[in-house]
Amino acid sequence: MLSAAFGAAASSQAKYVFYFIGDGMGLNQVQLAELYGAETDGGRIGREPLLMTGFPVVSVGSTFSESNGVTDSAASGTALASGVKTANGCIGVAADKKTPLKSIAHRAKEAGRRVGISSSVAINHATPAAFYAHNKSRKNYNAIGRDLPASGFDFFGGSDFWGVTPADSAGLFNEARRAGYTIVRGYDAYKKAASSASRMILFQDSEASAVDSRTTPYAIDRRSGDLSLAQIVSAGIDFLAKDAPNGFFFMIEGGNIDWECHSNDAAAVAAEVRDFDSAIAVAYDFYRQHPDETLIVVTADHETGSLCLGTGSYDLNLRALASQKVSEVQFSRMLNDAHRRGGGNFSWDDARRMLADNFGFWEEIELTPEQEESLRAAFTRSYGKERQSTQSEYQKDVPLASEAKRILDSIALVGWGSGGHSASFVPVFAIGSGAENFKALNDNAQIARRIARIGGYPVEN
Repeated sequence: MLSAAFGAAASSQAKYVFYFIGDGMGLNQVQLAELYGAETDGGRIGREPLLMTGFPVVSVGSTFSESNGVTDSAASGTALASGVKTANGCIGVAADKKTPLKSIAHRAKEAGRRVGISSSVAINHATPAAFYAHNKSRKNYNAIGRDLPASGFDFFGGSDFWGVTPADSAGLFNEARRAGYTIVRGYDAYKKAASSASRMILFQDSEASAVDSRTTPYAIDRRSGDLSLAQIVSAGIDFLAKDAPNGFFFMIEGGNIDWECHSNDAAAVAAEVRDFDSAIAVAYDFYRQHPDETLIVVTADHETGSLCLGTGSYDLNLRALASQKVSEVQFSRMLNDAHRRGGGNFSWDDARRMLADNFGFWEEIELTPEQEESLRAAFTRSYGKERQSTQSEYQKDVPLASEAKRILDSIALVGWGSGGHSASFVPVFAIGSGAENFKALNDNAQIARRIARIGGYPVEN
């Protein structure tokens, strides 16, 4: 719980600006993380508050795009970056798909600030791209990647480049190096190279990218040595704060929240929101050292999944989610690995043991006969004569993994309305210099304009 030490921050210009965007993080995603924290801390009914919800300014924001009532991340990212709404699918351009829009990151750079852009997913994905790139389509990943070194920003952090061929990837790395960027993989490599680098790109290690270059490992799956969002924030602060007489602007996206919401994986979402909060804590430590010069704003580009807390019984059982040890996608990998090792001998009994170990079924979690039969049917769909898969926005998973997750969510009394985005309000949390400007209802385009004004690089008209 945050104390009164937050106090009343000065409303003067912010020298240091942190802009956190929880992709897909609606109000209920935050509430899930807090309620889950309470239930797993002694079985309490109530909230185990996150750092961000204790910020002195708490409000909501709207997210509709210029073209759609339900936005995508390209349009919402562009509005959050430039202060101008655009059509779904557009990155850093107006709804005419031609007119470039200048992001507040570009404006900060022009005003003499050092600039950092980072994410827990690929750096050429929609939200981070909206701060440095201009393209009519978010899917033009190679062209978007080429806009990165052209921006001249000081620090980039993320999983890797995504959606490009090996040849394109090599070209993007070469262009970045020619533009003066030092490219490192992993936090330890960053610490070794930081002092001599003039510009920096921090990616996860090659082993993690070989598994999935699109995203850093989910918080629920993270192993020792995996790059975390908190480490990216720590590296970014370290790099941006050096030789920064005019301060810095630093955008940090929690992109993994959205991916887990697209797959309706409640346990993984709770872990991811709490992990995002841990990254915010790194910035908060910096704020405590510079309370009169720092602004931290936390929001989201949209809600994903139409998350429902309570499915009709006037109760929750979120403690059940603690029995899930891995994400749906990681469990799919584990099942497929076991199937390959076993060849034709991978049986329901083998899968049953894996379900017990990773979801607590039959041991910590009791199943009805109907639920067990549903799992057995999913096993047949997964490894029978005609193997099937389940598809969400970013993942193709094993039906058995999907069914295990669905059953556990139902036991936890968590529901999902869709596998896509919704038009729900999103949270806005703020602390520091100028934070009082975010007390009222915030539209996503207004958030960018207010941040730029407080930072001293205002958006015209």
